[in-house]
Amino acid sequence: MSTIDSAESTANATPPAGTEIDPARQRVAKEYAGIQRRFFFIEMGVMALVLAALLFTGWSTALRGWIEGLSTDSWLVVGLYGVALGAIFVVLTLPLDFYSGYILPRRYGLLTQSAAGWVVDTVKNLALGAAFGLVGIEVLYWVLRSFPDYWWAIISLLLWLFTVVMAQLAPVLIMPIFYKFRPLDDPELVSRLTALADRAGAKVRGVYVMDMSSRTTTANAMLAGLGSTRRIILGDTLLRDYSHDEIETILAHELAHHVHNDLLKGLAAQAVIIPVSMWVASVLLSWGVDQFGFRGIDDVAALPLLIAALSIFGLLTMPAANLLSRSMERAADRYALETTHNRAAFRSVMLKLANQNLSDMDPPAWVRFLFYSHPPISERVRMAE
Repeated sequence: MSTIDSAESTANATPPAGTEIDPARQRVAKEYAGIQRRFFFIEMGVMALVLAALLFTGWSTALRGWIEGLSTDSWLVVGLYGVALGAIFVVLTLPLDFYSGYILPRRYGLLTQSAAGWVVDTVKNLALGAAFGLVGIEVLYWVLRSFPDYWWAIISLLLWLFTVVMAQLAPVLIMPIFYKFRPLDDPELVSRLTALADRAGAKVRGVYVMDMSSRTTTANAMLAGLGSTRRIILGDTLLRDYSHDEIETILAHELAHHVHNDLLKGLAAQAVIIPVSMWVASVLLSWGVDQFGFRGIDDVAALPLLIAALSIFGLLTMPAANLLSRSMERAADRYALETTHNRAAFRSVMLKLANQNLSDMDPPAWVRFLFYSHPPISERVRMAE
């Protein structure tokens, strides 16, 4: 699934070239982005402290021992430990999540959702995470027990297959849990978008509207799914405020990822990154068995060490992954400009998105390096100009 950092429109003409950035909104955008970054580092710090405490104080081993006092069944011990560890993280990070995910966007005018709605969505997220997490941890420890020498290779393959399956099923199974979808009731726009998709060789199963306005004032669009589940999805906030030409430009960018086989490239990259990360984790896990007095690599008390190893690897490789992503996004921007021949619409879209979504047009270099999966909007506007 690919998205563009981007709300039914009645204006079909090319947007005026005079669309410009709002300096006041940019000042607010920079302030908001800075606060969000601080919360990212705070949450990472909390996670690191919890994992360190569990490992270096022996609390993880004690927790496993307490659970074994309730049951000696290995499957139940693993499941209960996973629930307990998840509950610890939820209790400690939920206040931060509420502030950064509800209070702040509400304060900055980006969130329309009520507190009750946010709680409902959070419960849904936690339920999905618990379901996938419990299955995952049980499979992980079964593989660790059964294939201790090459468990990392088996888990890597399973994780990669899970990524492929989720790319296929997310639009039809996961996203409807949170958003309502309806077919787009605009024959002219549907015709333009499907024709654009046909020219790109992308077979889509329809054009749908997602009720983003029930939660946010921001706008977005995506080409989601694989094969028979691929569809064009437009946020209702996008349809409300953007012209047909602008929306066509956005979709052209999304279709570029299909034309350039970016999804396959991403899966190929994952086929390398996942095994490397799991191999590194296996080395650290074997080292940690002696250091922390675990019974073996299949001791569930060592789970915090495994999480720490994978988290550190993910943070260290994040800049490289974002560098690859930015390269793909630049190529998609060029494709959109060359396909639509509408520089004014592309430029207008970028500036509108910066104003509407509180996107920092020109972030510091270190922020781009660490966090940006897309080129900053200032660079994308210069490309159009």
